[in-house]
Amino acid sequence: MNILSIKDVSKIGREDVLFSGVTFGLNEGEKAALVGRNGTGKSTLLSTIAGIYQPDEGSIVINKAAGISFLPQNPQFDPEDSINDHIFKSSSPKLKIIREFLETAEKLSENQSEYIQNKFNDLNLKMEEQNLWNYESQVSSILSTLGIHDRTQKMGKLSGGMIKKVALAQVLVEDTKLLLLDEPTNHLDIKTICFLEKYLQETSRTVLMVTHDRYFLDSVCTNIFELARKKIKLYQGNYSDYLEKKEIEAEIEENTERRIESVLRFERDWLMRGPCARGTKAKARIQRDMSLINREKFAKDKNFSFEVEGRRLGGKVLILDGISKSYKKANGNQVLKPFSYTFTKGQRIGVFGDNGSGKSTFLNIITGALESDTGTVTKGENTVFGYYTQNPYFKDKSMTVLEYLKEAGDVVKRNDGKVLSAGLFLNEFGFEGKIQVSPLSSLSGGELKRLFLIRLLMQNPNFLVLDEPTNDFDIFTMNILEDFLLGYEGCLLIVSHDRYFMDKIADSLFILEEDGSVSGWVGKCSEYIQYRDEKAREEMLEQSREKAALTEAAAASTKETAPKKKLSFKEQKEFEALETEIAALEDEKTELETKMQGGPSGDFSNLQEVSQRYSEVSTLLETKYHRWEELAAFI
Repeated sequence: MNILSIKDVSKIGREDVLFSGVTFGLNEGEKAALVGRNGTGKSTLLSTIAGIYQPDEGSIVINKAAGISFLPQNPQFDPEDSINDHIFKSSSPKLKIIREFLETAEKLSENQSEYIQNKFNDLNLKMEEQNLWNYESQVSSILSTLGIHDRTQKMGKLSGGMIKKVALAQVLVEDTKLLLLDEPTNHLDIKTICFLEKYLQETSRTVLMVTHDRYFLDSVCTNIFELARKKIKLYQGNYSDYLEKKEIEAEIEENTERRIESVLRFERDWLMRGPCARGTKAKARIQRDMSLINREKFAKDKNFSFEVEGRRLGGKVLILDGISKSYKKANGNQVLKPFSYTFTKGQRIGVFGDNGSGKSTFLNIITGALESDTGTVTKGENTVFGYYTQNPYFKDKSMTVLEYLKEAGDVVKRNDGKVLSAGLFLNEFGFEGKIQVSPLSSLSGGELKRLFLIRLLMQNPNFLVLDEPTNDFDIFTMNILEDFLLGYEGCLLIVSHDRYFMDKIADSLFILEEDGSVSGWVGKCSEYIQYRDEKAREEMLEQSREKAALTEAAAASTKETAPKKKLSFKEQKEFEALETEIAALEDEKTELETKMQGGPSGDFSNLQEVSQRYSEVSTLLETKYHRWEELAAFI
């Protein structure tokens, strides 16, 4: 079934046409990605499909039966809303019915009018017909998997990672068939990324996403759409397939360009001799030559590199002696227990931990942005930090790009000794022409962060501390950043959830554990993830073996006592108590079912608590039934 059809869609950007003539479609279950450089319009295209923007030309048709869920790069929310409020603000038909039912139940507890009673009965019928009584538990299950347990928390109090998780949960629980995801892995920890990866692999929903996570692209996507030179082009297969096809395509285009230029060298000489154009053949030849001369010439994408003059690092780099932070994490543990370490020249260390584990706190203490509760941070005399924060701050976004860079200096000295003006330096990083005099507010998220990094590197730091440097960067910029970091001679301390990036750059890890301690790992990030997964599987197997051993021991004990065909005095009392408990629980279950439907008393308050208790009672009954059957066998 066709889910999405786009025909000849065009959109104008800040200076020129972003893209034009975009035409493609998606079928049910298809998993596709949009790739392209920052500024080519990937996020704009997603927002246009989602209905946030209107196309300047063309049409977008979404199957009426499909519905659409959109996860933007920066989710919008009311800071005063609870997590639960935010989830139920969704336009999903199912969530809308549940929200309306809860609101009507609350009104009915205060006003017993016939109108409200009839409305409640209609909604109650819809809840039963669509099996929505279990929908709340489905929402809870997804939130729990994402690590969201306290749904009363205010959105304004959440970290960037938690906000992204709530926004992700909202689109995952919606009953739609089209998912539009703009950088879904940004701000998520690796555990959550792996969950999302598996979900998208297994879901029957259609997916169109923008992401820079190359492992993610490879494992999820079946098609890649490249947005380049204002046009869109389909490459069938995952990201690795796309790279192979692009390489072959570039080689063919270069060879074709060389052949055309070879032909034109001869043809230009013929044209310069002023051939008579009266003959049909001569006219045709001239027209062909002019079309070749005026053709759209193949041009490689312009490259740039993060090259600046280096700064010597001394023998003493950085010493951490017993640093700690005592405030509590969500799990109740201390955020950072006393930790000591001595950095040496050339180290490349990644910082690994789930959301809320204290990674940014750890970096802030090291760089002096946050004071440690205990211990000391001793920096070498020649050590100069370059701290790339997760959310760079721009105090005045009305400034132009050039003005912002000039605040750090009018000229820049590269590592080859060449001195460049701020304007020429911007040219080398792809900020050419009118964009240099454009306000910062007009830049995309990726462009802003690239500009922030350029300004940071102008200060020639010899100890780079990077907190999620890959968020909002396109894959092209990521590759260039990786090349720069691989050749960087100073120290590197990096927080990133991009497994490909971490594998390529970091050769060891600091692991921020659940209890607040910091442990070490020598090796790649993917190796640690594999080790952690294997360890978790081994623990589960060990628990299964222990459970099996207990079951076997119980069975052996039962076999030994079987000839007696009698219960012990204690078991007899337990059996009698179970009969009473089961009867009481069955009565309570019936009462709860009545309350969930309003009941004759019309009491609709505390519906969520009633639903939760109903689930608990059902579980208890199942357990007690099982135990009663075990004991009844000896009666």
